[in-house]
Amino acid sequence: MGEYDCPVKLTAHIIGGKWKPLILFYLEGGTRRFGELGKLIPGMTKKMLTQHLRELERDGLVHRKVYAVVPPKVEYTLTRHGKSLKPILELMSAWGAKHRARYGIRKAQIHQGVSATSKSTPASVEETPAA
Repeated sequence: MGEYDCPVKLTAHIIGGKWKPLILFYLEGGTRRFGELGKLIPGMTKKMLTQHLRELERDGLVHRKVYAVVPPKVEYTLTRHGKSLKPILELMSAWGAKHRARYGIRKAQIHQGVSATSKSTPASVEETPAA
């Protein structure tokens, strides 16, 4: 049996992770510049954004257009292949909106980049250094 005989495993490999679905979701709305994407996805470093955009471009999901101007101007759009993910992204969005209360997340927290699994440490608890 091959590594990607399971179609869900292949899909998760190509578009999975913490940031790729968000990048694809925001590009689904139209062409975006690098800085725009960075502002839309707080908490993601420029290095990670660059890396994921390169991977998405390599996989044929995103097209990168570079303009020969100073300062440099680069735009990203979904390719036809990338646009084929629209139904998946819409279902993910609908599922998240429907179930966010179950995970104790308000809409405002999502826009601030707070994850369902992040837990705050009480101020009275000190972290002990590893020995």
